[in-house]
Amino acid sequence: MSLSQPCAVQAHGLVKAFAGKRAVDGIDLEVDAGTIYGVLGPNGAGKTTTLRMLSTLLRPDAGTASIFGHDVVREAQTVRGLIGVTGQDASVDEALSAEENLYIFSRLHGMGHAAARQRTRELLAEFGLSDAAKRPVKHFSGGMRRRLDLAASLISRPPLIFLDEPTTGLDPRTRTQMWDTIRTLVAAGSTVLLTTQYLDEADQLAGRIGVIDRGRLVAEGTPDQLKDTVGARTLQITVTDRSQVARARATIARLLGVEPALSPEQSELSAPLTDTSLVTDLLIALRTQGIEIGSLAVQKPTLDDVFLTLTGHNPAEESAEDEDLAA
Repeated sequence: MSLSQPCAVQAHGLVKAFAGKRAVDGIDLEVDAGTIYGVLGPNGAGKTTTLRMLSTLLRPDAGTASIFGHDVVREAQTVRGLIGVTGQDASVDEALSAEENLYIFSRLHGMGHAAARQRTRELLAEFGLSDAAKRPVKHFSGGMRRRLDLAASLISRPPLIFLDEPTTGLDPRTRTQMWDTIRTLVAAGSTVLLTTQYLDEADQLAGRIGVIDRGRLVAEGTPDQLKDTVGARTLQITVTDRSQVARARATIARLLGVEPALSPEQSELSAPLTDTSLVTDLLIALRTQGIEIGSLAVQKPTLDDVFLTLTGHNPAEESAEDEDLAA
């Protein structure tokens, strides 16, 4: 972040309670302009409630938040002009066509007839919906609806886009297409804050990730920084000749100082690796002994490992929490 440009998002001590229960419990966030920031957590963690406070849809019970330096409570109208929001549920009218939806949204943004028509054509082309422009939205696939909903949030070309679980319910191919669209938006200068419960989505898209659990920010950093908090990398070696597994295992134990685990198939050995420079020494030692290696991999911990370590449960686990209360 430059000294002259405020953060896209700054939040300090955000709190929101429903029926006496804190759905968001003192969250701090800072998102640099021109980046993708992922808010990762299970259903009910407080992700959607946080996003709604940042986008002026909910008033915080405590704490402060600003968008490009503008307070979300005191300058809510200004903030709304700086953001686009795509929620979990489509905001478009299913009885209308894609073209009609985008035209109406454009006019609601204050555009004249000609400008609204032009912007509608641009967005239909940008999101690959031109061929389906006159088709009623009720006949769209889930992926097409999500693309149309995202297009509607971008009519005014906002510098900050909030995406609340943008690929929930989409098939893998359509999810990948949405990821490409999000990357394109950021390459064009936008900032994206997205919530997700998909670990691979956060890993693929986000430059920084905030992990939220039970209303609190329990960790924050780049994907690699979060993975490094879990511990050592893992070395995995497949021995081509099973009769040489015992010798290979002894060599690994001697050089790495730890007894490697043996796979049920009795051919793959794995061991924690704290010093990657030892891999070269190990390969030389195995080659000197004539032990043939079929494959070798050094794997980092995954975001699954991070989440399980931080929270003790899987991010896909559901609970009846704040998202229902805040709806």
